[in-house]
Amino acid sequence: MRIKLLGAPVDALNMKETVSQIKEFFKKGSKPHFIITLNPEYLYRAQDNEELMKLVQGADLVTPDGTGIVWAAKMAGFPVPERVTGIDLMLNLIPVAEQEGWGIFLLGAAPGVAEDTAKNLKKQYPNLIIAGTHDGYFKPQEEAAIVKKIAEAKPHLLFVALGMPRQEQWIHRYKDQLGVPVSMGVGGSFDVIAGRVERVSPWLQKLNLEWLGRLLKEPQRWRRQLVLPKFAWLVIKKYKLKL
Repeated sequence: MRIKLLGAPVDALNMKETVSQIKEFFKKGSKPHFIITLNPEYLYRAQDNEELMKLVQGADLVTPDGTGIVWAAKMAGFPVPERVTGIDLMLNLIPVAEQEGWGIFLLGAAPGVAEDTAKNLKKQYPNLIIAGTHDGYFKPQEEAAIVKKIAEAKPHLLFVALGMPRQEQWIHRYKDQLGVPVSMGVGGSFDVIAGRVERVSPWLQKLNLEWLGRLLKEPQRWRRQLVLPKFAWLVIKKYKLKL
């Protein structure tokens, strides 16, 4: 079921159902599919940015990435089963890719990080097909060559770690030229998988406080976290909630 939250569609699916839906994309043919893992920061910015809102509205699958989205959906009267974050969805797709023989391409992060991500994934999934990697430190004039590289590699899954919303804009701009069956942005996932950044403890994740753990590990994120109370107030006003 697809709900609408502050003008954006969100698919009310749990992780297992989300992976099943992606499998269905492959059964329907080679048409490029675009996945957005929607977090509060993106949705808040999209309220005043028509381009960002149109990207979400045109996505084939939109997952609730973050406790804030899950909370907002519940407050709006359209609850979703659970949060489906970019990194968790990626990590749930990797064993499926190995089993199905799907090739993956990793694009983004600092030089060397995508390669280390691929190495660590191969250690855990020896039969996983790495179609290619490329860092995210490229200039606009280099994009055509990167698109060609990915298209020629013919991956089944493209994971893009350029940060939101740049990664979504990049995928949307080139998805038809890329011809990849399924593409999605994964933010800082490569840094975690490569071992460059430690993910917050599981108990904080279970308490829906991963945002707090990330803030403690990366204090420079505090400006971004200021969006959360603004997003919450927006939801309260929009859906006329009583405090």
